[in-house]
Amino acid sequence: MAATDEELVDAFQAGDLSAFDDLLRRWERRIQAAIYRVMGTEDEARDLCQETFLKAYRALGGFKREARFSSWLYQIALNLCRDRMRRRKGRTLVSLDALDEEGLTPPRRQDPSPLDLVEADTLSRAVAAAIEGLPDEQREVIVLKEYQDLTFLEIAEILDVPLSTVKTRLYRGLGQLRLRLERQGIRSAAPVPAPLP
Repeated sequence: MAATDEELVDAFQAGDLSAFDDLLRRWERRIQAAIYRVMGTEDEARDLCQETFLKAYRALGGFKREARFSSWLYQIALNLCRDRMRRRKGRTLVSLDALDEEGLTPPRRQDPSPLDLVEADTLSRAVAAAIEGLPDEQREVIVLKEYQDLTFLEIAEILDVPLSTVKTRLYRGLGQLRLRLERQGIRSAAPVPAPLP
């Protein structure tokens, strides 16, 4: 049976540096996928993912378990994303293709028709453009909830905000997303709440 994150952290802190390799293998793809969703480019996702794990490696010896390892790791990644976005002071592009449970590749469908492919690409681009204009706080919560499938409690822990703040950011972000898509004539079958006043 595989060791838990906590057991691997214990082993690392006890001097078994190879335990970090196991943590890296376990979390690298999900962290990179989350960064990609926030930043929008593969190059930045790879770069910031490497930086995330480098920071984690350097700080893991002093990790005090005030949060779970995974929450701590997401927090490092999101802080690096925020720093990068502040530095570039430009637009943030986010691609929102459907992801598998690992968060990296689109799910396989049997023989999609050319029309299906065009419609899916058009919708994906429209959603990406709509998400691009959301405030960072709303975009981060949507990425963590909808694409990383984290719970509200996990997101609150990662962002270090109250649970109610997470819910409000998600609610407002989805409401704004719906409005932006409706302005383009795209209506979703899934219920998206209207924005709060």
